[in-house]
Amino acid sequence: MAGEQNRTRGYVLEGVAVRVPKLPGGLYVVATPIGNLGDITLRALATLAAADVIACEDTRVTRRLTGRYGILTPLTPYHEHNAAVARPKLLARLARGEAIALVSDAGTPLISDPGYKLVRAAREAGHEVTALPGASAVLAALVVAGLPTDRFFFAGFLPAKQTARRARIAALSTIPATLVLYESGPRLASTLADLADELGPRAAAVCRELTKLHEEVRRGELAQLARDYAAGAETRGEFVVVVAPPVESAAAAGEVDAMLRRALARASVKEAVGEVACATGRPRREIYRRALALAKAVADGTR
Repeated sequence: MAGEQNRTRGYVLEGVAVRVPKLPGGLYVVATPIGNLGDITLRALATLAAADVIACEDTRVTRRLTGRYGILTPLTPYHEHNAAVARPKLLARLARGEAIALVSDAGTPLISDPGYKLVRAAREAGHEVTALPGASAVLAALVVAGLPTDRFFFAGFLPAKQTARRARIAALSTIPATLVLYESGPRLASTLADLADELGPRAAAVCRELTKLHEEVRRGELAQLARDYAAGAETRGEFVVVVAPPVESAAAAGEVDAMLRRALARASVKEAVGEVACATGRPRREIYRRALALAKAVADGTR
């Protein structure tokens, strides 16, 4: 403890040492860069330097940031594998009046990490919780995608298994907002193919390595993007996928059924599905399911 009490609280910015006073006790949720270490706010630097400890997902990752800015605050791991053990220890430090800075490996904490449980527990114990906004991969991808930004839904990581992934995508298909999700490189092509099958010909953007040296944004329809990545487009790095919302002018369910009945009266199921999907902009899989339901209703004598 003596070493912590005697350490110099400050950071170094462009060769200039900046001293900061000790922080009041509480939990400080600090956004950190998603790639480029220059994307850090002055308030975040001051908070990281002034805190008693920095709770982070991976100390090696956070040490690259603190080392860049000469910050000597001790680091302690807090991640999904040790949270149950680490959280009570952090709460005990808050109870002693310490200031704890919470960071993730990159971006804003609590987005796809266990930080919300610590925030909830701190709030329930009566401790102050302060948010320091900054970088976010979700927002960075959203603003460069060129898709509607007035409403968006963050879906996190989709399931790894295809059956569960397709079920999740089907559940997301009717949300009237731009979809934003994370994906790993090895699964990217198959996820894009599933998105194309379930959502139809929606516009999308695949954002790779945002703010880093090899940043890349590919735009196009889902099916084309799926073909690009299946054919060998770069899959190294971290990805954010942004998908356009459903077409607002798409026909209502009753209209789709009426169109299907007319089409089925003169064409095969496959041809009718293709015709209605093209006319409405709805996914072929959705139209196919409606066609099967109509055929079953006719066979059962209910329609």
